[in-house]
Amino acid sequence: MYAIVMAGGSGTRFWPASRERMPKQFLRITSDRTLFEETLDRIKPLITDEQVYVVVNRLHEETTRKLTQGNVRVMIEPVARNTAPCIGLAAIHIARADENSPIIVLPADHFIRDHERFALKLRAACEAAREGAIVTLGIPPTRPETGYGYVELGEEVGKAKGEAVFEVRKFVEKPDFETAVEYLRGERHLWNSGIFIFTAKTILTEISECLPDLYEGLEEIGEAMGSDRFASVIERVYPRLKSVSIDYGVMENTSAMVRVLSGDFGWSDVGSWQALYELRADKYDEDENLLLSEATAIDAKRNIVYSTTDRAIALLGVEGLVVVDTPDALMVADISRSQDVKKFPEKLKADGRSELS
Repeated sequence: MYAIVMAGGSGTRFWPASRERMPKQFLRITSDRTLFEETLDRIKPLITDEQVYVVVNRLHEETTRKLTQGNVRVMIEPVARNTAPCIGLAAIHIARADENSPIIVLPADHFIRDHERFALKLRAACEAAREGAIVTLGIPPTRPETGYGYVELGEEVGKAKGEAVFEVRKFVEKPDFETAVEYLRGERHLWNSGIFIFTAKTILTEISECLPDLYEGLEEIGEAMGSDRFASVIERVYPRLKSVSIDYGVMENTSAMVRVLSGDFGWSDVGSWQALYELRADKYDEDENLLLSEATAIDAKRNIVYSTTDRAIALLGVEGLVVVDTPDALMVADISRSQDVKKFPEKLKADGRSELS
C-alpha cells in the first residue's frame, strides 16, 4: 500500500494567515499541529513512511522537508499543474516499484475527526482497488452545499471488509442551491471528498486514455528517472503539461470501474474561516466566540480570532466577525463572507502588492 499526499494547494480563503509561501496546509488551525502533519499522522497505522510520496510546490520544499524530517519521499513540482499531473508524477515513481498495490491519494489540508473509522474505510477501499477499480470516498452531505462537487450513487455492487461498495453513476459539478437541496433530500448524492484509491497501473492506464498528452509527458519524465538527466527533463517537460484536475480530466471521462464508499468519519475540507469556526465548536467560550489566540471579548458573540502576533486583541459589542492578525496584515470581515476572503490576495496581486498575497 502507498500514499500520495498532495501538498501544493494555495488556501487563499485563509488570507492573511495563509500566503503563497505559507498556504493553509502548513497552518496550525485545527490543533497544535499543521493540517499537513495531521494528514501524515492519520495514515501511519496503514502505510510505512517509505511508501508515502508527498508532492509539493518548489516554494514549499523547505517547509515540507522540515516537517517530515526526511521520513517520507518528497517530490517537487517545478510549477503547480493541478491534481492530474501531480498524481501522475507520483504514480510513475510508484509504478517502478509496484504497479499493482493500492495507492491512497489524499489532499494535505483536510480534517478527519474519527481516525479509526477513516482507516477502516481506506482498508475497504484498497480491497476494491485491487480488483482494478478507481475508488473514491464520498461524504454524506449535511447541508445543501454549493461549493462542493458531488458523486451520484449507483447500485450497491458488494462489500469490502464489511463496508458497502457502490458503483458511481456520475460525478456532478458544483450545483446551484436548489439542486443541492434536491441532492440532500434524495440521499443518492455524496460530497466529492477528493480522496481516491487505485493502483498505479489503473490510474496510469486511465490517464493514457483520457489525457494522452499528459501521459506522453509523464512517460518522458519516467524514462529519465534514476538518471542524471532527470532534473533537466522534469524542468523542461512538467511546465508544459496541461493544468487539469483528476476529477475533470479522468473521473468524468473514464471507462474504468469507478466505485464509492460512504465516508462517515467526520470530514471537513476546512474551506474557509467560517468552516473552521463551525468545526471547532468544542473551543467556543460562553458567547460562542472561537478565540484561537490571546484575546479579550466583552459583549461580543460568535466571532473567531486568530493571530500570529503578540498584540493584544479586544472585541467589544461585535458579532459574527473574523479577525485575523499577522505581522504585516490585519483582516476584519463578516464571517458569512468567508468565501470571499480569496479576493484580497487576488486584488493585492493586481495592485502590485504581491508580497502580501
